[in-house]
Amino acid sequence: MATLRELKGRIGSVASSEKITGAMKMISSAKMHKAEGLLRQLRPYRDQVELIIANLLNSDATFESPLMTPHATVSSVAVAVWGSDDGLCGAYNINIFKQLLVKLQELRQTLGPDVKITILPVGSKIAKAARKLQMPGVECEPVTDVDSKSTDVRSFAWTLRDGFLSGKYDRVEVVYMSYKSVSRQRLEALQLLPVTTGAIEGLGNRKGADRPYIFEPSAEAIFAHVLPMYLLAVVQDIFTENRASEQAARVMAMQSANDNAKKLHDQLQLEFNKLRQQAITTELLDILGGQVK
Repeated sequence: MATLRELKGRIGSVASSEKITGAMKMISSAKMHKAEGLLRQLRPYRDQVELIIANLLNSDATFESPLMTPHATVSSVAVAVWGSDDGLCGAYNINIFKQLLVKLQELRQTLGPDVKITILPVGSKIAKAARKLQMPGVECEPVTDVDSKSTDVRSFAWTLRDGFLSGKYDRVEVVYMSYKSVSRQRLEALQLLPVTTGAIEGLGNRKGADRPYIFEPSAEAIFAHVLPMYLLAVVQDIFTENRASEQAARVMAMQSANDNAKKLHDQLQLEFNKLRQQAITTELLDILGGQVK
């Protein structure tokens, strides 16, 4: 049975842990709100790019782009997956890794067992897990120019684009955590390249896309320049949503740890009070016993 001194020491340790988790929760919450602000800043740019594409689609021109042209055969697929560089975020990276395994299995089923799959992990935690994968035809290629905290993602977006255009990859898929709110994040797995016709045509229904425009030099030339901008906007959104989702997961993990520490603190305090009361009662009985004698 623990002594009063041991219980007092444990109570002090738990109280310190409670303060630490509370502070870490506040820090993660501030970082999450900063990422939310970045998402709001990025939204007008992406909205404007999508509106331009919508107006182009509503014109009489016919559009073609190598970014939208599927390769004749799909023998090589790149899967870019986003995780975190830091820990203490609960099951965040585990859930993303599970979704990655599901995506790999889907690619095997739809494209056949001979397709070569290259995993491009963003974030040291997910990279460490991806390197341990022992699957035939699947290799992990390190990403050195960006990490999960990067804000300048242009080089990574163009790496994916150039890899597709050069034929290194016949398809580019992405797996990441989409941010909805502090308590809700959703795993996303979608095709980035080639840009699907459905994704582009869906922009044609945007509000404001029915205004009359004059395109100079031509609608086709503008479309060829705007589509890479759309690709970059999507990649920027993925990076920012992943960063916000990571911090939201860390907020929830620290809240859970703080609640557990508080619960343990209350239990130890109750045990300490009972033991102290028992010691006081024993001393009083000893005193009364001595007086009777």
